Amino acid sequence: MIRILALILTVGGTIALIIGVLGVFGNNFVTLSPWALTILGGIFFIAGVSMLKYRKDDPVKPIE
Repeated sequence: MIRILALILTVGGTIALIIGVLGVFGNNFVTLSPWALTILGGIFFIAGVSMLKYRKDDPVKPIE
């Protein structure tokens, strides 16, 4: 469960970071502020990567 959330955060952060950086240095593809997308994308990306790196899911115990 934690890995799924971490993957979603990492992928979402990467997309937001790319769109934000492109908006800051070139074309703005969305109506949102490119600086906000860049900052939020960086936060989500770092959070997702650190969750993937340091958190481990417990194996599912079979029902007896």
